[in-house]
Amino acid sequence: MMMFIKKMVKAVLKVGIPVNAVTKPFFSFIYYIHVFIRESLIWAFRFFYYEPLFKSQCQKVGVGLWMEQLPYIVNSGVIVIGDNVQLSGKPCFAFSTQIFPSPSVMIGDNTFIGHQTAFMAAKGISVGNDCFIAGGVRFSDNDGHPLDHVDRKNHLPPKKEDVKEIHVGNDVWIGSNAVILKGVTVGDRAIVGANAIVTKDVPSDTIVAGNPAKIIKSFS
Repeated sequence: MMMFIKKMVKAVLKVGIPVNAVTKPFFSFIYYIHVFIRESLIWAFRFFYYEPLFKSQCQKVGVGLWMEQLPYIVNSGVIVIGDNVQLSGKPCFAFSTQIFPSPSVMIGDNTFIGHQTAFMAAKGISVGNDCFIAGGVRFSDNDGHPLDHVDRKNHLPPKKEDVKEIHVGNDVWIGSNAVILKGVTVGDRAIVGANAIVTKDVPSDTIVAGNPAKIIKSFS
């Protein structure tokens, strides 16, 4: 009896509404209606809700901002967004105000910021114009915790001298899940490979990759 019931359940689960020459035009029409409604709701939510909320947390936002979801913002800091910036998915702006009073994140004109990109700022992170920052990239101008183990046990912030700004030049491409650590300057037109861990300056017109990131090619 149990075997019969199992076979019946499996048979029912395998049954689907047939999509053939007769029904396909109908379901195709319903699909486009579904897409239209979904995209309209996404646009309305973004225009009337996400963008105003995000702009209220920024010191300055240029014209032509394009965003999909409300970015995740931790603590208060200075956010400056240039013209025609694209924020894909849900990036993160996290500020530590225990060391410097007004940490900042500045993004230049015509720059694309990928989904789940994180800016961890205790002093300052700047990204230039016409940059492409792929998803999952992490910028951190500090270590997150003090280097001294006693200070860590006492829940103290990193020391001021251990916090160093990050600067990314113009026309830079940073691949997915790369990590840009404190004190790094990425020169104009440089390319940082996916999953690279950048611990020192990247010269202009070079490609770096690996952990730690090393120059693998220079443009003539």
